[in-house]
Amino acid sequence: MRQPFRAEAQAPALMDVDGSVLLPVVAAGAYRAELAQTVLSFKRYGQGQLAEVLSRGLARAIRAAAGEVPGLLLVPVPTSSSAYRKRGFSPVHVLLGRMGRTPGAGVHSRFTTVHALRKTVLRAPATGKPASRTAPGAGCRLPGLPGLPGLPRGRGGQKGLGRGDRAQRVRGSMRVRRGPFAPKVKGQQCIIVDDVLTTGATLAEAARALRAAGALVSGAVVLAATRPPVTLDFGDAGRALAGTAPVQEKNKPKKDE
Repeated sequence: MRQPFRAEAQAPALMDVDGSVLLPVVAAGAYRAELAQTVLSFKRYGQGQLAEVLSRGLARAIRAAAGEVPGLLLVPVPTSSSAYRKRGFSPVHVLLGRMGRTPGAGVHSRFTTVHALRKTVLRAPATGKPASRTAPGAGCRLPGLPGLPGLPRGRGGQKGLGRGDRAQRVRGSMRVRRGPFAPKVKGQQCIIVDDVLTTGATLAEAARALRAAGALVSGAVVLAATRPPVTLDFGDAGRALAGTAPVQEKNKPKKDE
């Protein structure tokens, strides 16, 4: 995790058919070897002592993405209620909270973490009944970064699913929290934060929900990418998100998955 890199080119849901970027992403590292083992040990087996090293890597990726511009909102992707019951915690929320207590992180004081997203109850098209029960979880160039050239496990899980199945499963599954105590995201520049990037379907859905509420989504940061670029020579994260106009969704019919 010493060299964060641009990762969206390997995530099909975040790239248009013409090679333009739909949502820029900076990854702290590649999901393999020691990092993959560490993430799994933290998420699946509750090895809480690993939060310190993982939060440092995530903080490094956020700094590389956002530069020195203050005032950005960090919006974690919510976990499903089933995953929360199984683990007893939301990994991304824990790591973002830990950054404020980790020496040298240098992120907590400049950015604000807002729990703006929640999972929704999806309805089966034919019956209108809940398809799965979930609850609230506990073509743009990234600024300062050279553009990239041309570029089911269990119920509710996405492991082993392809791009189309993942996109179908998460479509409409998030919305921005409402109510008098909900954080305000309208007109605010946001960076979405998640743990592992695969096809990008989850990040795309989070961006859709935030934009629907008027948020200005600059991009996303993840802890690890399962499909890192073949070479990192051209993918250095640089100063990736700060100061660039947010990505706007295109008004065009949705393509068949």
